[in-house]
This record gives sequence, C-alpha cells and structure tokens, in this order.
Amino acid sequence: MKRGLAAQFTLAIAVVVLIAIGLISIMSNVLINKEFEKYASEQREMQSQKIVSNLDWQYDSVTGEWDTSYVHGVGMSALYDGYVIRVKDSAGDVVWDAENHDMSLCGRIMDEISERMDKIRPNLHGGFVTMEYDLTQSGAIIGTVDIQAYGPYFFSENDSRFMTALNAVLLVIGLLSLAFSFACGRLLARRISRPIIKAAHIATQVSEGNFSIRFNGKTRVRELAELVAAVNNMAESLDRQESLRRQLTTDVSHELRTPLSAVSTHLEMMIDGVWEPTKERLQSCFDEIGRITGLVEEIEKLGQIEADNLSLDKSPTDLLELAGAAFHAFESEGAKKGIAMDVSGESSIVPADRDRMRQVLANLLSNAIKYTPQNGQVRITVEDTPQSGVLVIEDSGIGIHAEDIPLIFERFYRTDKSRNRGTGGAGIGLTIAKSIVEAHGGSIEVESKPGKGSRFVVILGKA
Repeated sequence: MKRGLAAQFTLAIAVVVLIAIGLISIMSNVLINKEFEKYASEQREMQSQKIVSNLDWQYDSVTGEWDTSYVHGVGMSALYDGYVIRVKDSAGDVVWDAENHDMSLCGRIMDEISERMDKIRPNLHGGFVTMEYDLTQSGAIIGTVDIQAYGPYFFSENDSRFMTALNAVLLVIGLLSLAFSFACGRLLARRISRPIIKAAHIATQVSEGNFSIRFNGKTRVRELAELVAAVNNMAESLDRQESLRRQLTTDVSHELRTPLSAVSTHLEMMIDGVWEPTKERLQSCFDEIGRITGLVEEIEKLGQIEADNLSLDKSPTDLLELAGAAFHAFESEGAKKGIAMDVSGESSIVPADRDRMRQVLANLLSNAIKYTPQNGQVRITVEDTPQSGVLVIEDSGIGIHAEDIPLIFERFYRTDKSRNRGTGGAGIGLTIAKSIVEAHGGSIEVESKPGKGSRFVVILGKA
C-alpha cells in the first residue's frame, strides 16, 4: 500500500527524531551513571575518612581511655549510612563493635543495601568488603578501625530515588520531544506536500487537455517555488502551443484551399464547356499548383531543418562578406520600392554553414523589404565581439505589435490575420531562420514598434 508524501515525511521525521532522542538518552544515561558511580565511589571514601577523623579525637591520651558513648554515636550514625565499624585500641582489644552491639540491625541494613544494588546494578556483582584504617593522634597510632561497606560503591536510598527520577525525566523528555517532533513533522509535511499535490493535480488536468489551469499561491521553499513556476510555465506553453496548433490547422487549410479552389473552378468551367481551355487559363491553373508545390516544399524544408539530424557544413565565414552578398542579391528588389539599402560594420569570422546563413539573411532581408513602405530604409550592420559575431537587420517598415513578437517565429504565423498573399508568404521564413541560427548554437532576437520598423539581431558564437 502506497503512503502519501505527508505520511511518509512525517514518519521519516518521527523515526529520525526517535533515533536521535534514543541515542541522546542512552548516551546521557551512560555518562550520568558513570559520573554518578564515580561520585558514589568518592563519597564512600570521603565518608570513611570522615569516620576515621571523628574517631581520632575520641581517645584521651592522658587517661588512656576512649569516649565510648561518642564512639557509639559515631558507629550508629555510620551504620545507618551503610557503614559497619569495629574500633580497636592499640593493643588490638575491641573498643566498640556495631555487630556485637546490634547484630540484627546490621544484618538488615546490609541486606537492604545488597538488594538495592542488585536491583539497580545487577551486573555490578559487588559485596561488602572490610577496609582497615589507623587511628592517630599527634602522629602516634592509638588504634585501628575496620569499616565494612558495600564495594566498589553503593547508592543510598536518596541516591536510588534520584537515579530513578532522573531516568523518568529523561523518558518523559524523550516522549514529549517525540510527540512535538511528530506534530512539527506533520505540519511541515503538509506545508511541503500541499503544493506538490496541487502541482500533480494541475499536471493531471493539463494531461487531460485543460491548459488554462494555473497554480495560484506562493511558497517560501525555493525548490517548491521552482516546481510551481515550472508547472505554470508548462501549462502556459502547452496552452500557447494548442492555440498555435489550432491556428496552424486553420492557416494550412487556408493556404491550400485558395489555390485548390481556383484550380478546381477553372477545371470545372473548362470541363463543362463554359470556358475554352486557353493557354492563359491553363497557365493560371499551373501557377496555382505551383503555389501548392511551393508551400509543400517550404514545409519539407522546415521539417528537414528542425530534424535532429540537421547537418551543418561549418567553415570560417566572414559575416560582413555574407551581408554584402545578400545586399547585392536584394538590391534590385529594394530599388523597385525606392528603399535605401546599405551595409556597414566590421569583419567578423565565425564557424558557420555559408549556405544556411545565406538562407537566414535572405529570409530576413526579404521580410524587411516586403514590410517596408515606399522610400523607406533597410540597413545591415555587422558587429564583432571577442565571443561572437552579430548581424543586425533594421528596417523602417510597418513594425510588429508587442503581442505578436513572441509568436512571429512560430510555424505559419502571420501578423496579417487575413493571410493576404500580397502582404506575405506562408509564414515559415522566420521559423526556418530561427531553426538554422539555433542549429549553429546562436540566437535570434527582435525589437519592434508599430509604425517605426523592426530590428532583428542574429548572434553566432565563435567557439
């Protein structure tokens, strides 16, 4: 069963946090216990030294007697703390012995400590051991004390309660942290998954033909913002392509219907005997069929140029020389309309296919002359930079509206919606020009204002 992104993300965060909390808790527990064991061991030694220090002053060197009542107090206090003592004088005679005083109490306390340590530290395998210390006064030994205590260390009841409480606190902190991380992970997962789910929904809608749908909303995550932008760009591009596809169908049918209708009408009239099949009428049919053939050839040429296997015969090419050749080829056509044409600039050598680039210049110059009114201007400029060669074709023609500029390189697109043959061709020339330039690894740009002319810029790299 497949889980949703939010569920997987939440689970992943919970698992990571659980592992992190587990590791932290284990390490904290180990370190705290280690330090506490060290503390308990030091306390055991310090308490033993304290007992010795207290007993040192219970011997009267003048009378040679021990203050047994005080020794009894020290011994009982030590016993309740878990230390069983036996005090002997310098001759080895017992002054005070906790076991002789109250054997049952000693046994009970020792059993309680053993049970406690077996429960808290089952792997310690400890037991009661006896340590002997000298009792001294002014550097002289006045006796000894045997201190019996659980070793290597032991915890008092307060120590045990502290450790239990500490472990409980660590457990509670771990559970609260896990619950908090689970809630935060779920919230974060929802914030991340919501735009992804919405993007997937939009992509599904687009795949079903709804190209008008868009992703409305913003996200602060950079990658998600890029995803949103990509989805919107995809939908917009497909919407535009769908519009162009419909327009392409209309345009192609228009381009074919006009000459076919003319040929069909002429032939029908001649077959019915209404018209005589004169040379002029047959020539008219032939011309219309030539228009259809030319359109098919242009489509085939475009298909060949846009194919992945378009081969270019590149060689060092001077763009200024190409511009001059194109100028001479179209000079007479411009002269018919009184258009002033000139070529200027500097030599720029780039690796290019001469024939293909001549085709680009021919298409651009043909359009410039066609859309420039009587007595206008067409100028070709060549610029050379360290990285590229630049061809600029400017005219003082009718210009292009801003909404048409992004579409003029599309197949069969013409700014003249009536598709009047007198104002343009089939709308493939610029598409071919762009395809050739991009096949060279270059780019073609256009700047234009209605009534003021257009400026086409072709950039070809030198590498």
